[in-house]
Amino acid sequence: MTLSISESINLKAIFSFKSLLWKLFGVTFAVIAIKGFMIPNHFLDGGLLGISILIHEFYHINVGYPLIILNIPFVILGYKKIGKNFAVHSLLSLLFLGIIISFLPVPTVTNDHFLTAVFGGVFVGLGIGFVIRGGGVIDGLEVLADYTYKEFGFSTSEIIIAINTIVFLIIAFFLGLEKAMYSILTFFTAVKVSDYVVDGFEKMISLSIISPNPEQIKSLIVNDFNKAITVYKGERGNLPGSYGIKHDCDIIVTVVTRLEAHKIKKTIKALDPKAFMYVQNIKEVGGGITSKKSHH
Repeated sequence: MTLSISESINLKAIFSFKSLLWKLFGVTFAVIAIKGFMIPNHFLDGGLLGISILIHEFYHINVGYPLIILNIPFVILGYKKIGKNFAVHSLLSLLFLGIIISFLPVPTVTNDHFLTAVFGGVFVGLGIGFVIRGGGVIDGLEVLADYTYKEFGFSTSEIIIAINTIVFLIIAFFLGLEKAMYSILTFFTAVKVSDYVVDGFEKMISLSIISPNPEQIKSLIVNDFNKAITVYKGERGNLPGSYGIKHDCDIIVTVVTRLEAHKIKKTIKALDPKAFMYVQNIKEVGGGITSKKSHH
């Protein structure tokens, strides 16, 4: 949800123990990835972290400096487009990053390229994900992509992929094609891990059910699992060997979390073994009575 610029800063939420703990965990994991895996093996990631490590490779300066400086414009953009609380959360995260990356000694964990790509990505993903759960960011490209989507219609994924394609081409030119390919593996590992950390078991999915006993299924979902449903009027039949034989049916749709979907599917199967079910991933949920925790 987009916040108003005129919102008041919620210091209690920003400096809550839980929020600070998420930020500290996140920044620490990111620093372990940077100093323990990526820099010793001359590996890069996508986004501002990849650009910052690339600057470090060229000029041998503390990687925390370009990472913080590059993030500042996106924090300002986030302040204007998302809200004051988001900006303060992000500045606090960057402050933690600057302190921890400067003073936390991290030995080289491995020199194996594959392990560096995979586990470097895992630790980066954990770091970014935990910081987002704490309300901030340490890679501001998401803010730029969200703004560009609203202004020009390009999706967040399209913007991030376009920017990172340029980064990986630069890596390939200066550090070699192999390093670029490993960096792509690191990036995609980090994306998957951070998505899971942010969404976790709370990720919303759409569960659709077609059953010869629709009233029982409706009652089960609404009354037993306390979930809202939407019912579409459809047509079932038209099977191979009996094309043309068809009849009206209800298509029952509900939006639930991963864990809830597993329990609901199992219960429906026990109630009606002939029920047909399918699951669809949902990119975003808003409105209605469906609720989801906000990380900002």
